[in-house]
Amino acid sequence: MRFATYSADDQTFYGAVTDGGMIALSDHFPQWPTLREVIADDGLDTLDAAANGKAVTHASGSFVFEIPIPRPEKIICVGVNFPERNAEYKDGKEAPKFMSLFPRFARSFVGHDVPLTRPKASVQLDYEGEVVVVIGKGGRHIKQEDALDHIAALSICNEGTIRDWVRHAKFNVTQGKNWDGSGAIGPWIVPFKDPSQLLDIKLETRVNGEVRQSDRSSRMIFSHADEIAYISTFTTLVPGDMIITGTPTGAGARFDPPIFLKPGDVVEVEVEGVGVLRNGVVDE
Repeated sequence: MRFATYSADDQTFYGAVTDGGMIALSDHFPQWPTLREVIADDGLDTLDAAANGKAVTHASGSFVFEIPIPRPEKIICVGVNFPERNAEYKDGKEAPKFMSLFPRFARSFVGHDVPLTRPKASVQLDYEGEVVVVIGKGGRHIKQEDALDHIAALSICNEGTIRDWVRHAKFNVTQGKNWDGSGAIGPWIVPFKDPSQLLDIKLETRVNGEVRQSDRSSRMIFSHADEIAYISTFTTLVPGDMIITGTPTGAGARFDPPIFLKPGDVVEVEVEGVGVLRNGVVDE
């Protein structure tokens, strides 16, 4: 079963995803205002059971997808996490000993089928397809061998980046990574049940149908377990936190000349076993 957050008729709901639309479940569980609280109480199986046999409440086309976890405490992104991405820097250095990390704010993301915004200040809006890990069980100093037990669900991210703002300061990428509505997460979360869901899954990004990025999770420099263990050494992970786990080579900035996103483009990020996240592009 897949679960999503969506809005309809000036209200926000969460519910189960079907081929015909959404089954609203939030009204049945007032103790869980959002999917964040569902995850904190290990309630995804309860939602699954509650959706069984229920009719669609919001037909496809009658609602707007939101990012699946509203107001997460933390969204932490992992940079340069595939071998060819490291090679793109052309600095002659081997893969780093420690992972590169940066935060993103929830406001910088939109949901599935909602256009990304190219800001007034720059035309250098780029795409980065990534797998999202949603934390279910929090903790500090999580051991690498226990890390996958802390995952509640998986999702998909287009970690949209404003390239000329990534190096605005001497040592900072935050500005280029946090423009309002520049990236997307969704369409939904898929409960994490089996480590094989992450061992070797395909990640592909397409722009207007053209494949730009394609790789597999088994080739990541730092595994999902590595990421959880490392991040939890310095900050307490809590239910609903999202870790955006790294993008393969092939972003628009790496073409010669660069190919940045423009209004009218459509970006699709597909993660094997999770689904397809699709977004258009509009100008601010």
